[in-house]
Amino acid sequence: MNILFASAKEKPEFWLPLLEKALPEDRFFAWPDTNGGDIDVALVATHPPETFAGLKKLRLVQSLWMGVENIVADPLLPRGVPVARLVDPGMVNAMGETVLAHVLDWHRHLYLYRRWQRERIWKRRRQYLASDRTVGILGLGELGRTAAARLVALGFNVLGLARTPKSLPGVRCSTNLAEVLAASDAVVCLLPLTPATRGILDAAAFAKIRKGGCVINLARGAHVVVPDLLAALDSGHLAHAYLDVFETEPLPADSQLWTHPHVTVTPHIAALTEPRTAVPKIAENVNRVRRGELPPNLVDFALGY
Repeated sequence: MNILFASAKEKPEFWLPLLEKALPEDRFFAWPDTNGGDIDVALVATHPPETFAGLKKLRLVQSLWMGVENIVADPLLPRGVPVARLVDPGMVNAMGETVLAHVLDWHRHLYLYRRWQRERIWKRRRQYLASDRTVGILGLGELGRTAAARLVALGFNVLGLARTPKSLPGVRCSTNLAEVLAASDAVVCLLPLTPATRGILDAAAFAKIRKGGCVINLARGAHVVVPDLLAALDSGHLAHAYLDVFETEPLPADSQLWTHPHVTVTPHIAALTEPRTAVPKIAENVNRVRRGELPPNLVDFALGY
């Protein structure tokens, strides 16, 4: 089969050698070379605007990331062509590590001790047990389930928000956002970005989180209403926010978030796709298409993810 690699952020020189080794019978093309439009599978992540133009033989669009909002919103995406999200084991593990790191940073007051070190303040905060804390995870897909399991293993109470009822070991699950927020000390956002979830973390949401809690957004910047978040931090209702994603990336130099004393900024690195663990999943999906089968983790266009 003919496979196109098209991404403005992922580097073909990192991916193509691994892909060619995993799929030796197939031919690979790097955008803008589309083989005259004769492409069976497109591998994309933040793809160039004209990627899908003229790809009349396309049988599968395989995202190189878990997020697919850019693909779904592309007006040139051929109708009827399945789009598969990438569930990369390396990325899933990395996200679990990041969630754990931020929850522990807040739980053990390390964010505050770093500030006090700069200010030469010798002071202690009250120590809490993990069992004193409830972590609310918004989104119980592959990423959320993995993060939840790691938090449960450390003794935290975990409450998860899902679109449909779920049963996970040690995790209380709810389909009611207000219920999850009201019971949570820390809230981790791992939701897909859809019209229904855009701006879901706003002033009303922050007010429901327990006083002294934190917000950890590792999903998409548009989930958070930033002025409302800053107000919740400035009022003292929330202790800290960990933000890895932003509506404008790179984060503009004049953003208040860079210097706010109660915000930790990271440059969209919570969980990067790892080619070494992702390529076997991609190869499996390509081989399914070759056999006339549908791959797993297909996008539901009615839901937007």
